[in-house]
Amino acid sequence: MKKILLIVLALILVVAGYILYNTFAFPSKQITVEPAPESVIPPSAKEHLAKALSIRTISHENPQDFDSAAFYQFREFVKNTYPLADSLLEVTYINKFSMVYQWQGSDPSLKPVILMGHLDVVPVAAENLKKWSVDPFAGTIKDGIIWGRGAIDDKISVIGNLEAVELLLQEGYKPKRTIYLCYGHDEELGGLNGAVAIVKHLKDKGVEAEFVLDEGFAITQGLIPGTDKDVALIGTAEKGFVTLNLSVAIEGGHSSMPKEETAIDVLSKAVAKLKDNPFPAEITQPVQDFMTHIGPEMPFMQKMAFANPSIFKPMIISSLEKTASGNALVRTTTAPTIIQGGIKENVIPYEAHASVNFRILPGTSIADVKDYVINTLADDRIEVKEGSFNSEAPESSSADSFGYQTIHTTIKQLFPQAVVTPNLVIGATDSRYYYPLSSNVYRFTPFYLNNDNITTFHGINERIPVKDFENAIRFYVQLIRNTSDNSN
Repeated sequence: MKKILLIVLALILVVAGYILYNTFAFPSKQITVEPAPESVIPPSAKEHLAKALSIRTISHENPQDFDSAAFYQFREFVKNTYPLADSLLEVTYINKFSMVYQWQGSDPSLKPVILMGHLDVVPVAAENLKKWSVDPFAGTIKDGIIWGRGAIDDKISVIGNLEAVELLLQEGYKPKRTIYLCYGHDEELGGLNGAVAIVKHLKDKGVEAEFVLDEGFAITQGLIPGTDKDVALIGTAEKGFVTLNLSVAIEGGHSSMPKEETAIDVLSKAVAKLKDNPFPAEITQPVQDFMTHIGPEMPFMQKMAFANPSIFKPMIISSLEKTASGNALVRTTTAPTIIQGGIKENVIPYEAHASVNFRILPGTSIADVKDYVINTLADDRIEVKEGSFNSEAPESSSADSFGYQTIHTTIKQLFPQAVVTPNLVIGATDSRYYYPLSSNVYRFTPFYLNNDNITTFHGINERIPVKDFENAIRFYVQLIRNTSDNSN
């Protein structure tokens, strides 16, 4: 017995030693760089963003509500506001409203870089107008803040890019690497007429990009559990999505004589069963990369867990599952969004329908989701069909590539206090269409995201501090310089 106890103790000491060794040897992925010279941003820049926000480039769900005049107005605004970019760069309009700017580099042996954004914004519901502090389309600047729909999502990227390029052109700067600015006009509707057509245009030109940078993440403040540091999240992947429509048809009739099960009964149980049987949790590559990059900067207990993910995986997953955002990082999520059935209170309907939206982890396919749903329900009475607009989860981009390292370097030059790390974007962006042009697709916008503004884009009082917008311009100026100065 004593011998067994000694063996057990020895094993415990070996495991403890292994855990502690990994923890103390956990290397930091953060780099140290000299701060970038602070570009002087003209006062007109904030006025330009405010003007851009006043142009109602709204994507409505009903195509008949599309206002082409607003998009033509935005095009003319850009031409008049950025005359050097308009005259010195090659400009192509895709499907009338999407824009592609080509800034030719001096070294054709270097692959180009694509900077993305989108021109359209979501509507502001009439009933929410009274909740706004300002008119969302007035282009108001007050108290050092630029207010309006699109301030964060995503005219900060579009106008930030253009301001940066115009400043560099004024200096006579010439990049070694060709720069493409690509702005779709229908991202909020799925990007089929904007981003998809832009990618086809570039593919037809033979473009192979070094990397692509789109919106997606930001510099978070107070949003990462376990640390009070600013954390700059670079999206190296994003989730896919599919809507599955469930239909049940069972003979109905008068509500005074209900059968044992009705279509609504069967459908309700099906939806509840899907919620009660979520997809298994897993740690995918972008989340593993997140732990590898942020772990060394965390307090000891979190650092120990992230340094030994194979041992502490259950604890890590359990911790993430406690919040909706954390759960979305480790699981293909299930969200019933529409339920339909019945036309009169005393009539049992013949049919009932439900739409269930799934946000899919990288490595899981739409076919996998459909099979999982059919096998979980195990009921032949339920017909399962895919919705009309779905997207596979794209592959994860490397956190060791030239593109990632250039973005990392630029963040550190402008925001030295921030911890930089990859992560998984749980929403959808136009960048998912750009993989035919590059395997290195990233998602980051240089502004501070915190509890004060996280609910404002697509919500009430969307806004961006003038200082944040000016820093975004500085970021794009420095990023363009770094793509040439640090050419691989």
